[in-house]
Amino acid sequence: MTAPADPLIAEAAALIGDPTRARMLGVLMDGRARTAKELASLAGVSAPTASGHVAKMTAAGLVSVATQGRHRYVRLAGTEVAELIERLMTFAGVARPAVRPRTAAEAAFREARTCYDHLAGRLAVELVAALVARDLLRRGHDGFEPTLAGERWFRARGVDVARARCSPRAFARCCLDWSERRDHLAGALGAALLAALVDGGVLARRKDERTLDVTTMGRRFFAEEVGVPAARAAERTGVPA
Repeated sequence: MTAPADPLIAEAAALIGDPTRARMLGVLMDGRARTAKELASLAGVSAPTASGHVAKMTAAGLVSVATQGRHRYVRLAGTEVAELIERLMTFAGVARPAVRPRTAAEAAFREARTCYDHLAGRLAVELVAALVARDLLRRGHDGFEPTLAGERWFRARGVDVARARCSPRAFARCCLDWSERRDHLAGALGAALLAALVDGGVLARRKDERTLDVTTMGRRFFAEEVGVPAARAAERTGVPA
């Protein structure tokens, strides 16, 4: 006898599976809040259409809406939703053959980008590999754990490791990078690291994009701290030397 389909799973899958809503959720994966008008422009639909989609996603608990002055801001409802979208993106990337990026913008996106609130892309994968090789980070069953030397490394770069440990979310989760097919660092520690790298001027966010640029300081950081040659990092992101 065939088991009946769970209506909640079917409803969530249908909501996320709509192409326009999928694009809107993808936009929100940079962790920033957007107005419905901004989402409409970025998703390529009219404002009324975007508002209708936002209403459906709000009712389903995929996004939350906050009012500030005359504007209503939309963001992902939480890390659980971000992790769901992230896993779907990873599955979609693993399920199809690897392809070479066709444009400079696509190449830059694959090299360094935000994955909701943590760093993803080739640089993220290489950063984790370097930390593991230097015994600053150790791999567990489904996550990472910094060594004592690793905790000092994170703290020296502005990461509050103790605060990340106290977070209700996973501390240092392994996240399979959809473009690299290897793990990068997610969870509270991954989020804190990305924030520290942006605040410290190592990485710079692009407006309305998930792509991250490596700054001049960042090229030195990746070359000296991680072992990624400066010229190679500059070449990847298109940031002039």
